Amino acid sequence: MNLLPVAEALNRLLSRAKPVAASETLPLAEAEGRVLAVELTAGLTQPPFNASAMDGYALRREDAPEPGAVLKVIGISSAGHGFEGSVGQGEAVRIFTGAPVPPGADSVLLQEDAEKIEGGIRTNFPVRQGQHVRPCGQDFAEGEAVLSAGTVLDFSRLTVAAGMNRPDVEVLRRPLIAILATGDELLPPGSTPGPSQIIASNTFGIAALARKAGADVLDLGIVPDDKAKITTAIDTARDAKVDVIVTLGGASVGDHDLVQATLIEAGMQLDFWRIAMRPGKPLMVGSFGETHVLGLPGNPVSSLVCSLLFLEPLIRKLASLPPVRREATVEAAVTLRANDQRQDYIRAKLSKSSAGDWLAEPFGKQDSSMMKVFAAADCLVIRPPHAPELPAGAPCPVMLLRPDLLA
Repeated sequence: MNLLPVAEALNRLLSRAKPVAASETLPLAEAEGRVLAVELTAGLTQPPFNASAMDGYALRREDAPEPGAVLKVIGISSAGHGFEGSVGQGEAVRIFTGAPVPPGADSVLLQEDAEKIEGGIRTNFPVRQGQHVRPCGQDFAEGEAVLSAGTVLDFSRLTVAAGMNRPDVEVLRRPLIAILATGDELLPPGSTPGPSQIIASNTFGIAALARKAGADVLDLGIVPDDKAKITTAIDTARDAKVDVIVTLGGASVGDHDLVQATLIEAGMQLDFWRIAMRPGKPLMVGSFGETHVLGLPGNPVSSLVCSLLFLEPLIRKLASLPPVRREATVEAAVTLRANDQRQDYIRAKLSKSSAGDWLAEPFGKQDSSMMKVFAAADCLVIRPPHAPELPAGAPCPVMLLRPDLLA
């Protein structure tokens, strides 16, 4: 079987992914990062009255067109305690920021632009019509559609939703991702491994990445290399109506790689496997109807790289979230050798040159089992298939492991 190019594999995976349409209602306090399922309209008008934008004096502009006007102060209007009367000819009300502008008044004079005198004030500056007054409904009106369906609720949109008097919101359900680790050799963290055993680590990184991408996670635990037990775990995922089943390890076709065969026997339609990339060649993609299946390699680094390339974009599309922008171009810190037919993702550190340019320097060891190197890396240097030697200082494409690193 020919190796599938990375771009083609990703396109095939995403082309059949349909965003989750089901919705749920959440309290506003729990809705950060969620996607609105329907447009959100204002439950009230904001501001609900003409409000003062400054501390000063509410007055009629016609009474103070020029400096030197003398006005009688007849009361106070403060936030939450508006003046109950109205402002007539030659009168003013002491007013504070956010307070209702009393009926009759149409402008606010800054407190520093007025001189206090016995029983009132003398204006020191001319007053413009409507100055320092926030008109009723300036922000939004009751019933106005302010946030459209598909909007991601970040800090600013949650603020306006609260201001619209909406205590809860209807949002799209997060995709549910089932993660199944397989292998007789695997034990959970905290165990004491035997001579042929290792600690299972992939699940934790993949689950964290999935949640960060916008999914909920169902951890199916560790299952030994046993077809019946693998089948039971798959059935559990399908019964839970998950959107994606992620398997870790065993997706190849060796004597001890049972996952792919078991999935096919359970009814999975295999789309493709074996990608022209390093690390991560034995990636498997299939489906049970609308449920996606992503079989990741067992080596930790291969698993994480494949998750960044395939699982994260899949989750983002299912969740109706925009893609994460990880691509950047920096300079190669060292000469990079010519590449073969597989696209390489090389762990590297980023630093700045004396001229202030970002440089990517690959680690010397790139074995796909080395988690420590991956944790220390800032980016993955991308070397396309059959790329010629790249000299130090040349532009170099990278995938950022932390998207805001170069911000």
